[in-house]
Amino acid sequence: MIELILFGTFLVCLFLGVPISMSMGVSAFAAIVYTGGMKALAPTAGILYAGMTSETLLAIPFFILAGTIMELTGISRRLVEFADACFGHMKNGIALTAVLTALLFSSISGSGPATVAAIGGILIPALAKHGYTKRHSAALVATSGELGIILPPSIAYIVFAVVAADYAGSERVSIGRLFMAGVVPGLILVVVLYLIARFLPRELEVAKTNASAHLSQVMGTNTRAAQPTVTATGAIARTADNTGLITIDEVTPENAEMGGGLSMRTERAPASVVLKAFLKALPGLLVPVIILGGIYGGIFTPTESAAVAAVYALVVGVFVTRELKLIDMFKIFTSAGIMSGRIMLIIASATVFAYVITRNQIARHVADWMLSLTDSMVLLVLLINLVLLIAGMFLDAISAFYLFIPLFLPVLLELGMDLTTIGVMMTLNLAIGLITPPVGIDLFVAASIAKIPFGEAVRGIGPFVVAGIGVLMLVTFVPAISNWLPDMLGL
Repeated sequence: MIELILFGTFLVCLFLGVPISMSMGVSAFAAIVYTGGMKALAPTAGILYAGMTSETLLAIPFFILAGTIMELTGISRRLVEFADACFGHMKNGIALTAVLTALLFSSISGSGPATVAAIGGILIPALAKHGYTKRHSAALVATSGELGIILPPSIAYIVFAVVAADYAGSERVSIGRLFMAGVVPGLILVVVLYLIARFLPRELEVAKTNASAHLSQVMGTNTRAAQPTVTATGAIARTADNTGLITIDEVTPENAEMGGGLSMRTERAPASVVLKAFLKALPGLLVPVIILGGIYGGIFTPTESAAVAAVYALVVGVFVTRELKLIDMFKIFTSAGIMSGRIMLIIASATVFAYVITRNQIARHVADWMLSLTDSMVLLVLLINLVLLIAGMFLDAISAFYLFIPLFLPVLLELGMDLTTIGVMMTLNLAIGLITPPVGIDLFVAASIAKIPFGEAVRGIGPFVVAGIGVLMLVTFVPAISNWLPDMLGL
């Protein structure tokens, strides 16, 4: 009966539109009152406080602050320019630029939505100019944002380590090992996303006839230009000497005569341009080096590395890029404080929720029930993955960890899965949830940037969800994918 009270109340609150943090808190309090009356609520204040004061969790607000500063000081723009200088000349180079920029910024922010917000404003319009539909542009950038919680330093791995420590028994939960375990799956996802982008259909955003007429009119005075054409990649003008392509929005008699254009160039950027872009992006590229190098070099803990990253971001913004002004400080700390407050409120409520699960041995009952269903490890793991995928459609990663780690971790450990694989598997599940309706917060952010309805963005997300599930299956059933790198490093 206690299970019905706890989970039934939670689901009712969720479907009534109550915020997740409140839903978990109300359901936990209802279960406590049911089992022990109002007097049983006395310890909850201490539980709430203890849940928010873990030293490890202190890394979360610092990583959020560092990511906010980097976003507002032009680091994301510099990362885009560097990736474009290296790969913009390639066929589908803009798609590779989008994915690699997400990879680079993910190693700064540790958050999926933050990654999408930081790079989406630059890359979604660029993808659309290169002929990708807005729904596919939004879908690609939103899915690239998944890397924010898969690659280190990931807030999700920090939360997993904190929660799993209470249920892992004698197994050691290492944040450093989890960070490295996410690298190979993250890189596999990068490759898969780029391959999908290569085969996405490209469509014109305007009627071909109107585009062709407008292009002909603009180029009418250019004697060197060949006959303007319209192709599946967009309305383009090809110069007589075949030196480059240019989009209809950018074409003028002057630049059409020169042939080419920054956003649709076909030639490799000169070494001097690449070097200049690299130097501009260097402060951002150094962030993961400082964070991970400090952790694995034994210089500081993951929590201390987050504080170092925040201070470093401030120094870069004030003295290197010089785009951070005193007047911006209030906005930065307010934004980071609000986001951190939301997360810590979820953690506080989720701690009480997990306390109820542990105190009433609900996790043990669930484990016994699941193990009685079948002797097949494959079927049980697939069932758990299915539940997590569905949960990810409605819950954020932090709430889902506090809800499902107490339930599923004992089952998976009893099935023989190692803790590292479980951590990456659960994180990948919830990363897919970031782009899956009805919630899909990464997709919401990308659709907002693209200025299209959420439903339109959903139409373009299908191939990316399938790809994410494919990577998830690899990680689930090939443990070496997540364990090879941390084992090699001796973590």
